[in-house]
Amino acid sequence: MNNRYYRILLFAALSISWSCSSGEQKLEELIPMDEVALASGEDLFDTHCSSCHGFEEDGIGPHLGGITRAQPLDWLRRFIKNPAQVIDSGDKRAAAVFERYKSYMPGFAYLEEKDIDAIIAYMHQYPAPQVAENGRADSIMNPIPEPIPLSDLIVELEWISTIPASSENKPLTRIAKMDYHPVTGDLYIMDLRGKMYQMRGPETQLYLDMQEKMPAFINEPGLATGFGSFAFHPDFGTNGLLYTSHTEKPGTAPADFAYGDSIKSTLQWVVTEWQTGKPLEVPLRAQSRELFRIDMVTGIHGMQELTFNPLVEKGDPDYGLLYIGIGDGGSVGAGHPWIPHGVSQAWGSIFRIDPSGRNSGNGNYGIPSGNPFLDKEGALPEIYAHGFRNAHRISWTADGKMLATNIGQGQIESIYIVRAGDDYGWPVREGTFVIESGLAINQVFPLPENDMEFGYTYPVAMYDHDEGNAISGGYEYQGTEVPALQGKYLFGDIVRGRLFFVETADLIRGRQAPIYEWKVSYEGVSKPLSELAGSNRVDLRLGRDREGEMYLFTKADGKVYKMAGTK
Repeated sequence: MNNRYYRILLFAALSISWSCSSGEQKLEELIPMDEVALASGEDLFDTHCSSCHGFEEDGIGPHLGGITRAQPLDWLRRFIKNPAQVIDSGDKRAAAVFERYKSYMPGFAYLEEKDIDAIIAYMHQYPAPQVAENGRADSIMNPIPEPIPLSDLIVELEWISTIPASSENKPLTRIAKMDYHPVTGDLYIMDLRGKMYQMRGPETQLYLDMQEKMPAFINEPGLATGFGSFAFHPDFGTNGLLYTSHTEKPGTAPADFAYGDSIKSTLQWVVTEWQTGKPLEVPLRAQSRELFRIDMVTGIHGMQELTFNPLVEKGDPDYGLLYIGIGDGGSVGAGHPWIPHGVSQAWGSIFRIDPSGRNSGNGNYGIPSGNPFLDKEGALPEIYAHGFRNAHRISWTADGKMLATNIGQGQIESIYIVRAGDDYGWPVREGTFVIESGLAINQVFPLPENDMEFGYTYPVAMYDHDEGNAISGGYEYQGTEVPALQGKYLFGDIVRGRLFFVETADLIRGRQAPIYEWKVSYEGVSKPLSELAGSNRVDLRLGRDREGEMYLFTKADGKVYKMAGTK
């Protein structure tokens, strides 16, 4: 039975469980559904829900067509406010959806009831879609049937710091990236809600407040929007250059990369250069300069990675070139698969630019002479590699492999060895499988016999959604304090907080490296990260310091841990 048919049967079962109660009042009699309420509901849905849900096809979460006819108003209100609580209460409807998607939807307890009712009123305009006309019985139900084996590796964690809360509700923070100062080696960490901190042991000091510096800054609709990433120039101690990405409202300024007025833009991602004359000073006092901005169809899969190649030195052609991971912006799930397809568009790619140059289309940065599409007609010269849904984290191994983790759609999470000019297949491939964007986006199919003719590059490691929901990009351990980690690339699953590794020696193009699970302990007690963070939605991220030692941190509670040893 394929996934779409499963969802249809599940939805039918849920519908029967509610619709048989014919004596209840109709939804139209319980909440406002006038023009003002529907307009407000549409705006709220677009802001908070559309990144994961539509009304015809499943996306990150289930489609919502007909849901208001299948569930009572009280249930809908409770689920929107706190889905984890409803699921954990043993509610059969919620548990069935959780079993299908294996992840907790973020809660919206901060919304007033009138706003939640407006969202429900807007959803009520959409009936259940016609059944199974796009279903494919030949889809692969379980693309990777072998479970990830549990290794005997247990890493002892040492608490380092707790980042200041940016919300009263969980997640208390939205910490998403850690890196180190090129001169001092001090750790820096940023919260998607707008603040970047210097960390010195348990002490934190505000370094950059994006909300203060960029008045048009927004961090809604949540997920990965807000303060996206940062990267110190490798010569920061001399030139004082720092690079950041953040989101602003659509239409704040003309976009350098856009897709036409007929498709709605939910927000813009902006890349900024900051220059300070005092690179050791905290907080940052700097002049800012915009490099470029790009429109996004939805709030998901934007720009979560800015980085420099740490292996090169001055004089190397790659020195000082900025790599930027640009996701598809949810365009494929929104019904526009052409947006990230190919090298004529910016979305779904890794850019490589020279911030010190000025030969780009807008004159704000340079196009490196070694970029693979520099002289190809119809191609964007900024693109280094393409075909990603979301190149979430980019790093390099000690022997020079450039690795990118790619957050998948409905089935596959993957790791790639990146080379200039490669096409990794999105939106017609997910991992080593075919997908059909717009028809069966959450189903996967076998590769065709003539697949070699298309020239796609496939992952060197991958797992399916039996194991997790979204890969949390990691790093190769390059430290000395935990010898058992040497030679391992450490990563995990963002939502569930499971921890994985591959041996870097096993990462060979054209092969699949085996993945192993590992555990952590804290104060001598082994426990899952969900228990340590106090949340079933862990929101895991990893980091690495100048000495190559590794860290992990969780949005739910804002805590940062160092990997200090093994049991």
